Amino acid sequence: MKIGNVLSLFDGMSCGQIALNKLNFEYDNYFASEIDDYGIKVTMSNYPNTKQIGSITEVKGSDLPKINLLIGGSSCQNFSFAGNRVGMSTEDNIEITSLEQYLELKDNGFKFKGESYLFWEYVRLLKEIKPKYFLLENVKMSKKWELVITKALGVEPILINSSLVSAQNRPRLYWTNIPDVEQPKDRNIQFKDIINTEYEFKPLTNWFFSKWGDKRKIDSLRTINANKSFCVTTNKSHSKNYYLSDDKTMARMLERDEVERLQTVPNGYTDSVTKTEAHKMLGNGWTVDVISHIFSYIK
Repeated sequence: MKIGNVLSLFDGMSCGQIALNKLNFEYDNYFASEIDDYGIKVTMSNYPNTKQIGSITEVKGSDLPKINLLIGGSSCQNFSFAGNRVGMSTEDNIEITSLEQYLELKDNGFKFKGESYLFWEYVRLLKEIKPKYFLLENVKMSKKWELVITKALGVEPILINSSLVSAQNRPRLYWTNIPDVEQPKDRNIQFKDIINTEYEFKPLTNWFFSKWGDKRKIDSLRTINANKSFCVTTNKSHSKNYYLSDDKTMARMLERDEVERLQTVPNGYTDSVTKTEAHKMLGNGWTVDVISHIFSYIK
């Protein structure tokens, strides 16, 4: 299927491009707005024809050809229940609930908290380029901010858990005007299905307790034979990237190839950067098979 030009905002390592290619979709140009050097390096290593166009704040719809598909996953830190949950606001604690308000504050030189406010740049470009289809992804959040995003985009979100298509528990909200998207069928993929059994565990000696604190933290971890993994995080050394042996006497961290499989990213896709950077961008990225499922409804 040919879909013309694609614009990916907050492109990261181009998970959207992986999803399109999984479906054998043909596109004229893939424009990627990204500022992270490591994400750009991974993208260009895999898709050298990608047209990198820099920061979303500098992108103008008038500079682009006709865009048929606009995609993006704006920053989640200020929405996430694991974050500060302040939503979209200025440093003076003025909450931003409309594009018009955001543009006025921006023009008047206000500074903004975190990066979640960049959602309004996505909305700005959505209105400027008027694509045939659009998709926005973000974390589960308070109903207050979910409703603000829903009103701005004009469509209700679809909650899809990556556990349906992968071995990872990862619920996410997807706002899209692609019609008739349904829940993916459960593939019944287990955590053990993606684990590399050749990787060695370390005994739960002082190194582990000193890193993660008391035994309660360790008791909260899952064994390597759990049905599903924790949600992949941006921090390679986060405690929930560690898993216990079946007898709970040893532990090990997930390795790069295992995290790639959890996100249904091709093995070796992130090999052009360090393991630390790979974990970070995989944690920030999309579960590719969820995105390809949504794209499969494009007519």
